[in-house]
Amino acid sequence: MSKQRLYLFVGYPGAGKTTVSRIIQAKTGAVHLWADHERQTMFGKAKLSDNETTQLYDHLNDMTDTLLGEGKNVIFDTNFNFYKDREYLRQLAAKHGAEIVLVWLQTPIDIARERATQQADGRDTRVWGNMPLDDFARISDNLQAPIDSERPIILDGSHLNEQIVSSKLTL
Repeated sequence: MSKQRLYLFVGYPGAGKTTVSRIIQAKTGAVHLWADHERQTMFGKAKLSDNETTQLYDHLNDMTDTLLGEGKNVIFDTNFNFYKDREYLRQLAAKHGAEIVLVWLQTPIDIARERATQQADGRDTRVWGNMPLDDFARISDNLQAPIDSERPIILDGSHLNEQIVSSKLTL
């Protein structure tokens, strides 16, 4: 029996996190917690305020804790671009004996920016449609790259398909 897993992601908006999440979910049956979808469910038209974001991530962290406690594999589909956030989830996973699989989508910034700010409207991977360029810049400028001890699995987000994801993540 394989060890229980918690999948986390680092990457720009538009890097391919939701695409990879869906492949993992289809191949493993892991529970897909998609932050954008959950935000829409909780708040309708999101304001993206600090208070709203705190409520959202408190809720998602509680859901992750519960699901891991039930022995389920979890895909936490959001930008874990801050080390402190990844560390918090690492401790949560350890509490349940789960392994962290950190996926670092190294998508060229120009491709990710175009996907997130110009090509998102009407796509089923983008709940909010096209992201304002200022929001993209703020998020991408603050990305804290994983350190070696986090053992990230690196994927080129400009070339994603089921075979590549399955092979790199040993699904």
